[in-house]
Amino acid sequence: MSLVGISAFTVFLAIALVGFVFLVVSFAFGELFGHGDLAGHDADFHGDVHGDVHGVSVFSTRIVSVFITAFGGFGAIGIHLGYRTETSTLLGLVGGVVFGAMIYGFASFLYSQQASSDVRVSELVGRTAEVIVAIPQNGVGQVRCSLGESMVEKIARTPDGGPLPANTVVKIESVVGDTVLVRRGG
Repeated sequence: MSLVGISAFTVFLAIALVGFVFLVVSFAFGELFGHGDLAGHDADFHGDVHGDVHGVSVFSTRIVSVFITAFGGFGAIGIHLGYRTETSTLLGLVGGVVFGAMIYGFASFLYSQQASSDVRVSELVGRTAEVIVAIPQNGVGQVRCSLGESMVEKIARTPDGGPLPANTVVKIESVVGDTVLVRRGG
C-alpha cells in the first residue's frame, strides 16, 4: 500500500474525523484516561497538570479532541481553498488553539460555578450553636450551627460530661473525631 496517492486534504479530514470520534466517545462514556487528563502527575494518568490544584486542565480529553478536530477541519478548509500544506497546517493550528481555548474557557466557567457542600470541621471551633437534641449526663446529643449559608448538625457532648437541655445556646470549643465539644453560653 502506497501513501503517495493520499492527498493533504484527505490527511486533514482523517485527523478531523479521529478528533471528532474521540470527542463523541469522551462525551458518551465520560472522561477517558482517568479523570480526563492526558498529562499526569507522578508518571500516571491521574490528577491535572498543576498537581494538587483542582480545576479544568488544558489536557482534558474533550479539550484535546476539540483541538484535533478543529486542526483537521481548518487544515482541510485551507487545502480546499488552495493554500499550500504549510499554510493550511498553520491555519489548522490557529483554528485548533482558538476552539480549544473556547472550550477551555467555557469548561473553566462551568467549573467555577460549582458549589461545594464540604464543611471544614475546624471552621466550627469558636462558633455559637444551638442544642437540638438534649445532651444527657455523660452522653451525647446534637447541635446545629450556621456556617456561611449552610446549617451544620454535629454530634455533641460537654467536656465535663454535664447535661445540656435542648434549645440551649452553646459555644463549640473543639472537635474530637466526629464529635464537637460544647460549653453553655454563646
